[in-house]
Amino acid sequence: MGTQSLERLVLEGVEERGSIETFEFAKELGKDHQSIVGSVKSIHALGDVINVEQRQAEGWVLTDEGSEVVEKGSHEFLVFKAVPPEGLPQAEVKKLGPHANVGFSKAMSAGWLLLNKNAEGGPRVMRKAEDVKDDVQLALIKIRDQQLSDIPDAKMKEFKKRKLIKTQVIKSFYVTKGTEFTISPTKLEADLTADMLASGSWKEKQFKPYNFDAQGIIPTSGHLHPLMKVRAQFRQIFLEMGFTEMPTNNFVESSFWNFDSLFQPQQHPARDAHDTFFMAEPKYAKLKEMPESYIEKVKIMHESGGHGSQGYKYEWKLEEAKKNILRTHTTAVSARMLYKLAQKEKFTPAKYFSIDRVFRNETLDATHLAEFHQIEGVVADYNLTLGDLIGVLYEFFKKLGITKLRFKPAYNPYTEPSMEVFSYHEGLKKWVEVGNSGVFRPEMLLPMGLPKDVSVIAWGLSLERPTMIKYKISNIRDLIGHKVDLELVHKNPICLLEKSN
Repeated sequence: MGTQSLERLVLEGVEERGSIETFEFAKELGKDHQSIVGSVKSIHALGDVINVEQRQAEGWVLTDEGSEVVEKGSHEFLVFKAVPPEGLPQAEVKKLGPHANVGFSKAMSAGWLLLNKNAEGGPRVMRKAEDVKDDVQLALIKIRDQQLSDIPDAKMKEFKKRKLIKTQVIKSFYVTKGTEFTISPTKLEADLTADMLASGSWKEKQFKPYNFDAQGIIPTSGHLHPLMKVRAQFRQIFLEMGFTEMPTNNFVESSFWNFDSLFQPQQHPARDAHDTFFMAEPKYAKLKEMPESYIEKVKIMHESGGHGSQGYKYEWKLEEAKKNILRTHTTAVSARMLYKLAQKEKFTPAKYFSIDRVFRNETLDATHLAEFHQIEGVVADYNLTLGDLIGVLYEFFKKLGITKLRFKPAYNPYTEPSMEVFSYHEGLKKWVEVGNSGVFRPEMLLPMGLPKDVSVIAWGLSLERPTMIKYKISNIRDLIGHKVDLELVHKNPICLLEKSN
């Protein structure tokens, strides 16, 4: 029977009786209650055709076991039928089915069966009654059909105790005639269309009232990538710690600022084409990008050292320093800022940070990309030590929600002492390097013109690896490029870092 036919039956029922109750009405028709409720709601949406009042009452319904009894018979009846006229060994009763023990007990209590304990071969179950009537099944059929008037309360309690029936809240609707009641209601239009306006048919149409409180469809909008979400949180933490953001708008950098100013020798493996992207055009930086007096001090420090250092004892070449590259780290930006700080008439302590892209000629794998983001923090002050660096790192990572840290001694050309920073990755179930750190060497700082008792501590980490740790991403290639999960981008919160107070 279609939906329109059910709606017609509902309207005719209300017309004849003045009102109907959906649960009882569904029983009379032998229909599913929910289908009747659906029809009532469809009619109610047409306007004031009917009035609807929701009601609920507690009633009895069959359990799964009770439904099984209705279908197959009660447990005691099935056991009785299974006992042949010559009887059955008591030991065989439990093999008659999953409810055989209950059925045997109830059949014995009802006087349908008896137990001959003196039988040859052991106790034997015998029929005591010639034929029986399955009153339990008949009663449960009446309960199913909600015909409860002639079933005693004691019987209902017994069925409940046997878990054949249970109470259930039954929600229904009480339906009466509305002010515009008719058994042939007109469907209300939901939208005013261009065709209606052109033909003038809208004048004869009836429209649903507009619900101005209804929420509209969320408009399509952009979403921050997980890296940008975490970047925003990193930036906020640096600002809270009193750091100033460095300008990082130059992806192309000269080898001078990227390597030479950091006291990194020109024959260092990092300058090899296998590790660094070199620019073909323009191949060389302009000299004005490198202060002449500072170039000379860097050259002397590389060739012969000074201030207690022996230098690298090689011939430093300006042509090598002028080569343009894609910067391999944002420490090149830190070098520019520290040189600028050193040119001030009076030194003032400073804290800088940067978050931007760097480029390495890396082989791609689950934890490495050729292009990634580096986060760098730099603190310049008088007499800073390795203890200050470790303390700042613990506080910094604690604010990120990363407390499982390990430090490992390392070598960097421009820091001494140096430390690699490791954090435990819950997804990979192993310790993953998340950063590098150290105290900048005097060979780097003194040519800039910084006072001898000024130390600079610094640390750098990738943006990708902390993001992988917090979002539990095991392969960095799932974080960048065509493999990014758009659902992850759309639905995750602004950042998953658990900030510490």
